Amino acid sequence: MNPSYVLAMLCSALLLPFSMVAEKSRPNILIVTVDDMSCDSVGVFGSQLPDTTPQIDRLAQQGLRYHYAHVQTGSCYPCRNVLFSGRYSHNTGVEGFYKVRNPDYPHMVDLMKAGGYYVAIRGKVSHSTPYQPYGWDEDLTMLDGEKQHTKDPGSYYRSTKRGIEQAAKANKPFCLNINISDPHKPFYAMSGKGNIVEDEHIPSRIYTPAEVPIPGFLFDHPDVRLELAHYYSSVRRADDCLGNIIKALQDTGKQNDTVIIFLSDHGMPLPFAKTAVWHHSTRTPLIIVWPGVTKPGSVDKQHMVSGVDLLPTLLDIAGLPHPKEFDGASFLPTVKGERQKDRDFVYKFHNENSGRNRSPMRSVQSKRFGYIFNPWSDGKRVFKTATRGTATFRAMQKLAPKNRRIADRLKLFEYGTPEEFYDYKSDPDALNNLINDPAYSDAIKKHRIAMTRFMRESNDHALEAFESRDNPLLVSAYVDRKQTEANRRRKAEKKSRK
Repeated sequence: MNPSYVLAMLCSALLLPFSMVAEKSRPNILIVTVDDMSCDSVGVFGSQLPDTTPQIDRLAQQGLRYHYAHVQTGSCYPCRNVLFSGRYSHNTGVEGFYKVRNPDYPHMVDLMKAGGYYVAIRGKVSHSTPYQPYGWDEDLTMLDGEKQHTKDPGSYYRSTKRGIEQAAKANKPFCLNINISDPHKPFYAMSGKGNIVEDEHIPSRIYTPAEVPIPGFLFDHPDVRLELAHYYSSVRRADDCLGNIIKALQDTGKQNDTVIIFLSDHGMPLPFAKTAVWHHSTRTPLIIVWPGVTKPGSVDKQHMVSGVDLLPTLLDIAGLPHPKEFDGASFLPTVKGERQKDRDFVYKFHNENSGRNRSPMRSVQSKRFGYIFNPWSDGKRVFKTATRGTATFRAMQKLAPKNRRIADRLKLFEYGTPEEFYDYKSDPDALNNLINDPAYSDAIKKHRIAMTRFMRESNDHALEAFESRDNPLLVSAYVDRKQTEANRRRKAEKKSRK
């Protein structure tokens, strides 16, 4: 018998008293994610490009947005499994892009279904659960036997409306996870000559290379500008998709009894953002709209919340009990505008990319500072990530031989450094590593202590490397062993497909 099924049944028994509560007493839940979008690409979160995200900005004005919200990792598959398990990747087994067939913990699907919710998903289906197929009531990516195009804004209206209507037929509140594909590649693109590449899914606004801002962690170059124009045009198309989702909610009359949660799974798919743990890798534009509960246009600048806290918070919103051994903790009091203790740090990590290459990283971030430990960095290993395939990375390689600043950035990106420490308040782009600056020794010590605490409390296997960080041989042995495990897993997967 499938362990997840057993867990769901146990949860059903646990939640039996809640099933007797009138369905209308529980709010509907609509979770909307965008894919590969940096927090500061959103207008209300500081975008330097005017009118980039009018729909997201409008949503933010209706509820609460978090200034210090982060996901755990800048990589989609493991990030989404953290969101919907309430557990760090080293406690779910989903450290990369692979299936975990026998999870020993309940997933959001199990808990919400057992609590009487109709639970459906659109997009990122395989990335959002430990394995596929999972127990969603419906995959809204398929409508009437036809797969909806991930870049079609209008299809998000149809999928959302379908999910709401199916929940009504089942006489249940809904918990919908609608995942917008943009601005994940392929971007909405134009040629270097300014001609639009054929694409019928046209954003409501298309940006040109001349008008886009250059992130501080990148550099100004025609190729970078063109790629950023593609990215921002895709951000706008993601915004168009959200507008269609909200319209479906309004047209079905469910806006006033639905909690909307909006966030990005991580930063933009360019170097120094995606698949890493810097500030711009993990900061997410978290917005929560709960009619009658959240204060319109409010901003939380007091608390640090993160992706691992999402599922515990969802259960509290729905009035459902928690299973044991969550790594995260509900931030419901902050949603209600109340103060909450122990919201001063978030714990972040990266383990493995989609190609099964291990580049383990660990980070502790406070409101001001960020400490990073890179056991993979030994001066020889090269960081392997999807962002190496970007035009921006190729431009960096081209310019490095004649530009010392870019050469130094390229070296950091490719080979890393064992430890990093940044003052994100004055240096959000992580340009100045302060790890050897005596003026920051007390802050560095404080963050290392927090790192140890997080690792021990969550039983992180990287603790052995962190505690041996002054012994390069032991650290390297840890990385080699984890890479060997990844290689074996890949071989086993290939063998199972034959």
